[in-house]
Amino acid sequence: MNIVDSQVHIWAANSPERPWSETSSAHMDEPLTADKVSKAMDEAGVTQAILVPPSIDGDRNDLALAAAQAHPNRFAVMGRLLLDKPGAPERLEGWKEQKGMLGVRLTFHRDHDRALIDNGAADWFWPAAERLGIPVMLHAPERLPVVAAIAKRHPGLTIIVDHIGFARETMDAEAPAGARRMLELASLPNVSVKVSAMPCFSTDPYPFRNLRDSIRRVIEGFGVERSYWGTDYSRLPPSCSYRQAVTMFTEEMGLSPSDLEWVMGKALAKRLGWAI
Repeated sequence: MNIVDSQVHIWAANSPERPWSETSSAHMDEPLTADKVSKAMDEAGVTQAILVPPSIDGDRNDLALAAAQAHPNRFAVMGRLLLDKPGAPERLEGWKEQKGMLGVRLTFHRDHDRALIDNGAADWFWPAAERLGIPVMLHAPERLPVVAAIAKRHPGLTIIVDHIGFARETMDAEAPAGARRMLELASLPNVSVKVSAMPCFSTDPYPFRNLRDSIRRVIEGFGVERSYWGTDYSRLPPSCSYRQAVTMFTEEMGLSPSDLEWVMGKALAKRLGWAI
Protein backbone atom coordinates (compact mmCIF):
# COMPACT_ATOMS: atom_id res chain seq x y z
CA MET A 1 0.00 0.00 0.00
CA ASN A 2 1.32 3.41 -0.96
CA ILE A 3 1.05 5.78 1.98
CA VAL A 4 0.89 9.43 0.96
CA ASP A 5 1.16 12.18 3.56
CA SER A 6 -1.17 15.00 2.52
CA GLN A 7 0.83 17.72 4.32
CA VAL A 8 4.48 18.07 5.25
CA HIS A 9 6.40 21.34 5.62
CA ILE A 10 10.09 21.83 4.88
CA TRP A 11 12.06 25.02 5.45
CA ALA A 12 15.56 26.45 5.24
CA ALA A 13 17.47 28.44 7.84
CA ASN A 14 16.50 32.05 8.45
CA SER A 15 19.15 34.06 6.60
CA PRO A 16 19.65 37.40 4.81
CA GLU A 17 19.32 35.52 1.52
CA ARG A 18 16.14 33.80 2.70
CA PRO A 19 14.55 35.88 5.45
CA TRP A 20 11.49 34.48 7.09
CA SER A 21 8.36 36.58 6.66
CA GLU A 22 7.29 36.25 10.30
CA THR A 23 8.55 35.02 13.66
CA SER A 24 8.87 31.26 13.68
CA SER A 25 7.33 28.89 16.15
CA ALA A 26 9.67 27.23 18.61
CA HIS A 27 9.65 23.99 16.65
CA MET A 28 10.99 25.81 13.57
CA ASP A 29 14.23 27.08 15.06
CA GLU A 30 16.21 24.51 13.08
CA PRO A 31 15.88 23.92 9.32
CA LEU A 32 13.83 20.93 8.24
CA THR A 33 15.18 19.67 4.94
CA ALA A 34 13.67 17.35 2.38
CA ASP A 35 16.40 14.83 3.20
CA LYS A 36 15.44 14.84 6.89
CA VAL A 37 11.78 14.41 6.01
CA SER A 38 12.58 11.62 3.56
CA LYS A 39 14.50 9.73 6.26
CA ALA A 40 11.61 10.13 8.68
CA MET A 41 9.20 8.91 6.00
CA ASP A 42 11.29 5.77 5.48
CA GLU A 43 11.25 5.05 9.21
CA ALA A 44 7.47 5.58 9.37
CA GLY A 45 6.63 3.60 6.23
CA VAL A 46 5.40 6.65 4.29
CA THR A 47 6.11 6.44 0.57
CA GLN A 48 5.16 9.88 -0.78
CA ALA A 49 4.33 13.31 0.61
CA ILE A 50 2.79 16.59 -0.44
CA LEU A 51 5.13 19.45 0.44
CA VAL A 52 3.41 22.64 1.60
CA PRO A 53 5.74 25.62 2.04
CA PRO A 54 5.34 27.09 5.55
CA SER A 55 3.95 30.57 6.12
CA ILE A 56 7.41 31.87 7.08
CA ASP A 57 8.35 31.62 3.40
CA GLY A 58 5.58 33.95 2.29
CA ASP A 59 4.80 32.97 -1.29
CA ARG A 60 8.16 31.35 -2.06
CA ASN A 61 7.81 27.78 -3.31
CA ASP A 62 11.32 27.23 -4.66
CA LEU A 63 12.58 24.99 -1.84
CA ALA A 64 9.65 22.59 -2.09
CA LEU A 65 9.71 22.60 -5.89
CA ALA A 66 13.42 21.79 -5.93
CA ALA A 67 12.75 18.76 -3.72
CA ALA A 68 9.86 17.62 -5.90
CA GLN A 69 11.87 18.06 -9.08
CA ALA A 70 14.80 16.13 -7.63
CA HIS A 71 12.53 13.36 -6.28
CA PRO A 72 9.34 13.34 -8.42
CA ASN A 73 8.27 9.90 -7.17
CA ARG A 74 8.65 11.04 -3.57
CA PHE A 75 7.37 14.62 -3.36
CA ALA A 76 4.91 16.96 -5.04
CA VAL A 77 3.92 20.50 -4.06
CA MET A 78 0.82 22.46 -3.15
CA GLY A 79 2.30 25.94 -3.38
CA ARG A 80 1.68 29.22 -1.61
CA LEU A 81 0.13 32.22 -3.33
CA LEU A 82 -0.51 35.56 -1.62
CA LEU A 83 -3.89 36.50 -3.03
CA ASP A 84 -3.60 40.25 -2.42
CA LYS A 85 -0.07 40.58 -3.75
CA PRO A 86 0.38 42.42 -7.06
CA GLY A 87 0.98 39.97 -9.89
CA ALA A 88 -0.78 37.03 -8.20
CA PRO A 89 -3.37 36.56 -10.99
CA GLU A 90 -0.63 36.47 -13.62
CA ARG A 91 1.34 34.00 -11.52
CA LEU A 92 -1.60 31.66 -11.28
CA GLU A 93 -1.99 31.48 -15.05
CA GLY A 94 1.29 29.57 -15.34
CA TRP A 95 0.97 27.71 -12.04
CA LYS A 96 0.80 24.15 -13.34
CA GLU A 97 3.66 24.73 -15.77
CA GLN A 98 5.98 24.48 -12.76
CA LYS A 99 7.29 20.92 -12.65
CA GLY A 100 6.15 19.21 -9.46
CA MET A 101 3.36 21.72 -8.71
CA LEU A 102 -0.09 20.18 -8.23
CA GLY A 103 -2.10 23.07 -6.80
CA VAL A 104 -2.41 25.91 -4.30
CA ARG A 105 -2.62 25.88 -0.53
CA LEU A 106 -4.25 28.86 1.21
CA THR A 107 -4.67 29.73 4.89
CA PHE A 108 -7.36 31.88 6.47
CA HIS A 109 -6.90 31.30 10.19
CA ARG A 110 -4.59 34.06 11.43
CA ASP A 111 -5.29 37.72 12.12
CA HIS A 112 -3.47 38.84 8.98
CA ASP A 113 -5.22 36.45 6.58
CA ARG A 114 -8.55 35.46 8.16
CA ALA A 115 -10.53 38.21 6.41
CA LEU A 116 -9.05 37.59 2.98
CA ILE A 117 -11.46 34.77 2.22
CA ASP A 118 -14.45 37.11 1.90
CA ASN A 119 -13.25 40.73 1.98
CA GLY A 120 -12.87 40.83 -1.79
CA ALA A 121 -9.17 39.96 -1.98
CA ALA A 122 -9.89 36.38 -3.10
CA ASP A 123 -12.78 37.12 -5.46
CA TRP A 124 -10.56 36.86 -8.55
CA PHE A 125 -8.97 33.61 -7.40
CA TRP A 126 -11.85 31.14 -7.17
CA PRO A 127 -13.09 31.46 -10.79
CA ALA A 128 -9.51 31.54 -12.06
CA ALA A 129 -8.54 28.33 -10.22
CA GLU A 130 -11.78 26.72 -11.41
CA ARG A 131 -11.05 27.69 -15.02
CA LEU A 132 -7.45 26.50 -14.85
CA GLY A 133 -8.28 23.23 -13.10
CA ILE A 134 -6.05 24.01 -10.11
CA PRO A 135 -6.93 22.12 -6.90
CA VAL A 136 -7.00 24.22 -3.73
CA MET A 137 -6.16 23.07 -0.21
CA LEU A 138 -7.27 25.56 2.42
CA HIS A 139 -7.30 25.98 6.18
CA ALA A 140 -10.19 28.13 7.33
CA PRO A 141 -11.57 26.40 10.43
CA GLU A 142 -13.65 29.39 11.53
CA ARG A 143 -15.03 30.07 8.04
CA LEU A 144 -16.39 26.72 6.85
CA PRO A 145 -19.79 28.19 5.89
CA VAL A 146 -17.91 30.65 3.67
CA VAL A 147 -16.00 27.74 2.13
CA ALA A 148 -19.31 26.00 1.45
CA ALA A 149 -20.68 29.09 -0.29
CA ILE A 150 -17.56 29.31 -2.48
CA ALA A 151 -17.88 25.64 -3.40
CA LYS A 152 -21.50 26.13 -4.43
CA ARG A 153 -20.65 29.14 -6.60
CA HIS A 154 -17.80 27.27 -8.28
CA PRO A 155 -18.85 23.62 -8.70
CA GLY A 156 -15.89 22.87 -10.96
CA LEU A 157 -13.38 23.99 -8.33
CA THR A 158 -11.62 21.25 -6.33
CA ILE A 159 -11.54 22.33 -2.67
CA ILE A 160 -9.72 20.27 -0.05
CA VAL A 161 -10.28 21.33 3.58
CA ASP A 162 -7.29 20.91 5.88
CA HIS A 163 -7.31 19.04 9.21
CA ILE A 164 -11.07 18.21 8.96
CA GLY A 165 -11.71 21.84 9.77
CA PHE A 166 -10.36 21.47 13.29
CA ALA A 167 -8.71 24.24 15.29
CA ARG A 168 -7.74 24.78 18.92
CA GLU A 169 -11.38 25.16 19.95
CA THR A 170 -12.23 21.70 18.58
CA MET A 171 -9.71 19.73 20.63
CA ASP A 172 -10.53 16.78 22.86
CA ALA A 173 -14.16 16.92 24.05
CA GLU A 174 -15.04 19.48 21.38
CA ALA A 175 -14.04 17.15 18.53
CA PRO A 176 -17.61 15.92 17.93
CA ALA A 177 -18.76 19.50 17.41
CA GLY A 178 -15.86 20.06 15.01
CA ALA A 179 -16.83 16.94 13.07
CA ARG A 180 -20.45 18.09 12.82
CA ARG A 181 -19.26 21.45 11.50
CA MET A 182 -17.16 19.73 8.84
CA LEU A 183 -19.94 17.36 7.84
CA GLU A 184 -22.09 20.32 6.79
CA LEU A 185 -19.91 20.38 3.64
CA ALA A 186 -20.07 16.65 2.87
CA SER A 187 -22.95 16.97 0.39
CA LEU A 188 -20.82 19.20 -1.87
CA PRO A 189 -19.13 16.88 -4.38
CA ASN A 190 -16.29 19.29 -5.14
CA VAL A 191 -15.26 19.48 -1.45
CA SER A 192 -13.04 16.84 0.11
CA VAL A 193 -11.18 16.66 3.39
CA LYS A 194 -7.73 16.04 4.80
CA VAL A 195 -7.98 13.88 7.93
CA SER A 196 -4.60 15.32 8.77
CA ALA A 197 -2.72 16.52 11.87
CA MET A 198 -5.16 14.62 14.08
CA PRO A 199 -2.77 13.95 17.00
CA CYS A 200 -2.40 17.74 17.31
CA PHE A 201 -6.02 17.97 18.48
CA SER A 202 -5.87 15.55 21.41
CA THR A 203 -4.23 15.72 24.80
CA ASP A 204 -4.82 11.99 25.31
CA PRO A 205 -1.97 9.52 24.80
CA TYR A 206 -1.59 7.47 21.63
CA PRO A 207 -3.79 6.19 19.92
CA PHE A 208 -5.88 9.29 20.77
CA ARG A 209 -9.10 7.37 21.17
CA ASN A 210 -11.07 10.48 22.12
CA LEU A 211 -10.88 11.52 18.44
CA ARG A 212 -11.65 8.15 16.85
CA ASP A 213 -15.44 8.46 16.57
CA SER A 214 -15.26 12.00 15.20
CA ILE A 215 -12.70 11.02 12.57
CA ARG A 216 -14.72 7.98 11.58
CA ARG A 217 -17.87 10.09 11.19
CA VAL A 218 -16.07 12.52 8.88
CA ILE A 219 -14.64 9.70 6.76
CA GLU A 220 -18.03 8.03 6.55
CA GLY A 221 -19.70 11.33 5.65
CA PHE A 222 -17.29 12.25 2.87
CA GLY A 223 -16.49 8.70 1.81
CA VAL A 224 -13.05 7.16 1.53
CA GLU A 225 -12.47 8.62 -1.93
CA ARG A 226 -12.77 12.16 -0.51
CA SER A 227 -10.78 11.64 2.72
CA TYR A 228 -7.00 12.00 2.80
CA TRP A 229 -4.70 10.97 5.64
CA GLY A 230 -1.82 13.24 6.60
CA THR A 231 0.30 14.35 9.52
CA ASP A 232 1.55 17.94 9.30
CA TYR A 233 4.68 16.09 10.42
CA SER A 234 6.64 18.98 11.94
CA ARG A 235 3.73 19.84 14.25
CA LEU A 236 3.15 16.36 15.67
CA PRO A 237 3.10 16.52 19.49
CA PRO A 238 5.80 14.78 21.57
CA SER A 239 3.20 12.11 22.41
CA CYS A 240 3.13 10.90 18.80
CA SER A 241 5.91 9.63 16.53
CA TYR A 242 5.60 9.76 12.76
CA ARG A 243 5.11 6.01 12.72
CA GLN A 244 2.32 6.29 15.31
CA ALA A 245 0.59 8.91 13.17
CA VAL A 246 0.46 6.18 10.51
CA THR A 247 -0.64 3.32 12.78
CA MET A 248 -3.28 5.53 14.43
CA PHE A 249 -5.14 4.97 11.14
CA THR A 250 -3.80 1.67 9.80
CA GLU A 251 -4.15 -0.23 13.10
CA GLU A 252 -6.52 1.71 15.36
CA MET A 253 -9.26 3.29 13.20
CA GLY A 254 -11.03 0.05 12.29
CA LEU A 255 -11.02 0.73 8.55
CA SER A 256 -11.08 -2.17 6.09
CA PRO A 257 -7.97 -2.86 3.97
CA SER A 258 -9.76 -1.48 0.92
CA ASP A 259 -10.83 1.69 2.72
CA LEU A 260 -7.33 2.16 4.11
CA GLU A 261 -5.86 1.97 0.62
CA TRP A 262 -8.03 4.93 -0.41
CA VAL A 263 -7.62 7.03 2.73
CA MET A 264 -3.88 6.47 3.12
CA GLY A 265 -2.96 7.65 -0.36
CA LYS A 266 -4.92 6.39 -3.35
CA ALA A 267 -7.72 8.95 -2.99
CA LEU A 268 -5.42 11.97 -2.71
CA ALA A 269 -3.28 10.91 -5.66
CA LYS A 270 -6.42 10.51 -7.76
CA ARG A 271 -7.89 13.86 -6.68
CA LEU A 272 -4.66 15.77 -7.41
CA GLY A 273 -3.81 13.88 -10.56
CA TRP A 274 -0.50 12.72 -9.13
CA ALA A 275 0.64 9.53 -10.84
CA ILE A 276 2.52 7.65 -8.12
